[in-house]
Amino acid sequence: MEFGLFVQGYVPEARSKVDPEAEHKALVEETEYVIQADRSGFKYAWASEHHFLEEYSHLSANEVFLGYLAHATERIHLGSGIFNPLAPVNHPVKVAEKVAMLDHLSKGRFEFGTGRGAGSHEILGFLPGVTDMNHTKEIWEETIAEFPKMFLQEEYEGFQGKHWSLPPRKVFPKPYGKAHPAMWYAAGSPSSYAMAAKKGLGVLGFSVQKVSDMEWVLEQYKTAIREAKAIGAFVNDNVMVTSTAICAETHDKAVEIAVNADMNRFQSLVFRYHDTFPRPEAIPQWPETLPEYNAEIIELLIAEELLICGDPSEVLAQCKRWEQAGADQLSFGLPTGVSYEDTMTTIKLIGEHVIPKIDTDPVHRTTRFREASA
Repeated sequence: MEFGLFVQGYVPEARSKVDPEAEHKALVEETEYVIQADRSGFKYAWASEHHFLEEYSHLSANEVFLGYLAHATERIHLGSGIFNPLAPVNHPVKVAEKVAMLDHLSKGRFEFGTGRGAGSHEILGFLPGVTDMNHTKEIWEETIAEFPKMFLQEEYEGFQGKHWSLPPRKVFPKPYGKAHPAMWYAAGSPSSYAMAAKKGLGVLGFSVQKVSDMEWVLEQYKTAIREAKAIGAFVNDNVMVTSTAICAETHDKAVEIAVNADMNRFQSLVFRYHDTFPRPEAIPQWPETLPEYNAEIIELLIAEELLICGDPSEVLAQCKRWEQAGADQLSFGLPTGVSYEDTMTTIKLIGEHVIPKIDTDPVHRTTRFREASA
């Protein structure tokens, strides 16, 4: 199992109320987390694209963010988590150009993740009057198979669709090296796993909450991908899942950090904006939030495998549970209200004590797929 980091420009109200530079500091700090993750042996870093999601995600122009990191890092693969390819949000040709340019700047370290956006608040800003969020699926389905053609055809044959069109044109630049970057789909619901697999896409599994959820969605994916008809140059047989992680020198210190992180607000914001996610009964409607977490709740979240938290040996055991369940990649959503110092400690401790004991392959999984495609 490989390891990644997921950042999204989280700017909680508690921070912005007391610091007029909170947004700036949050964005700069998150570049430093990725740089440290590169040094600590993480293989992937994913950066969100979200719009209009106050507090939850201020990382909107992720291609700029990733362009900076392409120069500031050496080995870590940099992924769009996501680029939104819906024509009303980003013209598909512009998306293809960004992907290829980042592939060059990173010398083949780019990962191309796509999706349909967080939910109604975000997407309806670009699609006024649309009342059914399934409309975005139609646009995405129409578009996704065109990217490999733009990447690989000397002159893109052009496209005439319901939602966008383009006459034949040469699309530049072409990706760096063989084929094109590995392609992924951000699955917001379990049913999306098999759909992605049939197209040969890896899955960014933001809908998996705990280890026990992994088994049945992984079964759907791994069964379907055996008969994949890849839309790209190769099948990206890959399931990434995300989890919050806090690692400290001692168990008690990790729990203390978690208690003070206001994770209840972050979790409430998830369901405020991702209104296409199935909502557990315990999650209140915004602006009501979940109760503040105390040590007892944190211990319960750890026991229920909803939170990776503890000293290095405990975090190692918790990560091994995800590996045993079949995850190809475990990415940590950082930060969720945790301080800069404590977040950096988490990255360093996981890099020192966890990753070397689980990920012993020096080559990225997607690099193997890409190299084998030609």
